[in-house]
Amino acid sequence: MTRIPVPTEADIQAYVDGRLDSARHAEVEIYLAEHPDLAAQVRAYQEQNQMLHGLFDRVLDEPVPERLTAVTAGKTRRKLPRIAAALAWVMLGGVSGFLFRGEMLHKVVVAEPFTERAAIAHVVYSAELLHPVEVGADQEKHLVQWLSKRLGHTLRVPDLGPFGYQLVGGRLLPGSNQGAAAQFMYQMKSGSRLTLYVSVKDKGTAQTAFRIEEQDGQQVMYWVDEDLGFALVGEQDRQRLLEMARVTYKTMSY
Repeated sequence: MTRIPVPTEADIQAYVDGRLDSARHAEVEIYLAEHPDLAAQVRAYQEQNQMLHGLFDRVLDEPVPERLTAVTAGKTRRKLPRIAAALAWVMLGGVSGFLFRGEMLHKVVVAEPFTERAAIAHVVYSAELLHPVEVGADQEKHLVQWLSKRLGHTLRVPDLGPFGYQLVGGRLLPGSNQGAAAQFMYQMKSGSRLTLYVSVKDKGTAQTAFRIEEQDGQQVMYWVDEDLGFALVGEQDRQRLLEMARVTYKTMSY
């Protein structure tokens, strides 16, 4: 029996993107059937791709901004739509830092600017198996102190255990106006993940009651309290999400 070569990271990425030739595609499928851990990672990559397509494919149909077309001429101008599309997906590959600054992404809005960032961050990091957070729940005190200092506000971690969610940890993310934002990640025993995104309030954002929006399969429960915007992302049951939002509000407002 011929031994199937172990798929490289390049093989896995090509498999997820549908770029493998039929023979190698079949080999990778056989290997994945025999290695459930890697198969689970591949499924997470595929789900992430689907969510990203849902969030950003519409951007590819938008007109190129005048400020870009104004500095081009001739053949270069005719190539701009493809260039803009390519840049959009390159930006997705380097999500840290500059993902939310591009003109092309401004119209992909859930309800408020910070909820867009919350939804994107959830899609990107909830699919990670090995590195979903920067600081784990075993260092919760350090995590809260660090993120509180970076945002300039006292943060607290809500206990969502009664809903079946345990804290995994958290990370620092880019917020609005070159500021910082925090993401706390929770996980159920089933592997389902929920994220809490906290950002210093966007300029001009008014106080809000609890509101919920759906963005390409992602439920986003959000509200603004004082100088902070909050968004819970991921839970499909809207009533449970509302109940968790109330717990989070009480915890953060204590």
